[in-house]
Amino acid sequence: MNGKSQSNPTRRRYLKGGGALIAGGLLAGCTGTNDAIGQRTETGGQTTEPQDGSTTESTEGPYTVSMSPMGNVTFDAVPESVFTVFSQYADMAVALGHGDAVNSVYVPEMFGTTLNHYTHHLDGVSFDWEGLYDPLMASFSKEKLYELDSDVHFADPAWASTQSNWSKSDVEEISDQLAPWFGNFYSGTNGAPPKGYENYDYYTLWELFGKVAAVFQEQARYEALAAVHTDLVSTIQDALPPKAERPTVVRATLAADGEKFYTYHLNKPGYWLADTRPLDANDAFADEDWGGLWGTVDYEAMLEADPDIILHLWGMTPSYSMQKTRKTLEEHSVGSQLSAVKNDRVFAAGMRYQGPLMNLFQIEMGAKQLYPDLFGEWPRYQDGDHYPDIPEDEWLFDRTRVAAIVNREF
Repeated sequence: MNGKSQSNPTRRRYLKGGGALIAGGLLAGCTGTNDAIGQRTETGGQTTEPQDGSTTESTEGPYTVSMSPMGNVTFDAVPESVFTVFSQYADMAVALGHGDAVNSVYVPEMFGTTLNHYTHHLDGVSFDWEGLYDPLMASFSKEKLYELDSDVHFADPAWASTQSNWSKSDVEEISDQLAPWFGNFYSGTNGAPPKGYENYDYYTLWELFGKVAAVFQEQARYEALAAVHTDLVSTIQDALPPKAERPTVVRATLAADGEKFYTYHLNKPGYWLADTRPLDANDAFADEDWGGLWGTVDYEAMLEADPDIILHLWGMTPSYSMQKTRKTLEEHSVGSQLSAVKNDRVFAAGMRYQGPLMNLFQIEMGAKQLYPDLFGEWPRYQDGDHYPDIPEDEWLFDRTRVAAIVNREF
């Protein structure tokens, strides 16, 4: 990994389910829904236990992966066609060298364009998103899942049971007749799952990634990428100043009407915060309990909090214009009084629906935006640009190493 010293750091086939299912505005706020590792099993062949705690078999025979809320899920071969809803699973597939297996993802253009803005810096890594099915903006139906005929559904059966025209029996039908569910939604915020799924375990983003890697039988890739992530986080956290000297920060999205903000926490549990939590900044709304994935505040409340920095969620995506956002704030009678606006510290942030590749870049991006004196200045971002070019001696993680892992050249 490239970096400086601490004193100046500048870093498909599904066979069967191994057990019965446990009884069971998207961008603005993002989603209309509310937001112990696997048991050891043996099904023939050699059992292996990856570092993330998943149970898998060798590729010479069926293998089993265990994750809440599905329990044990057995595959007879690596999935070749995978259904995803939230894009962290598509990101994981790309990171593991199986991006071409993805047949669906929420808002393909937004996710695919944004991911490719990041992977622009990873030689030989990209995601072909055009023509993919959007499972939320189209029709999330059993009929469509049968049409797609996927080998695995990277979606949470507990979450699926809450969707319109879906029931627990529909969820079980898909698993029994088509292919398994394999997803964990409520770890996004460590929120309560629906009735019937009380015995629910929570995972971090990288623990979840380890489970997906076991499905693809790509444990070596996972472990190598996880080591990069661990090094990145350690590099940042070892250099952080005392808590009192860290900036106050708000992660927010300016509403389309320009008159309110959707606000999100920084340091709470859950994989939706996997990019901000390692930075451990002072959350200007830390004491607010919004009772869901996000809150809504007006300009006066934002001015009362008056954060040093505003991280504009979705700002790196094609769904928002940072130029327009900054102009709206500067021209607003109250918005113009915000310290972050006056000091030009309103920054484009990435996506909450991040997988491992996005997570690496977004942690680095946040570190530079929040702590430029420690990790180097964040370059000015223009709408539609790729992730900015950063001098190699100011990388917080090694792009060459990550590209080699994804391309299986490590």
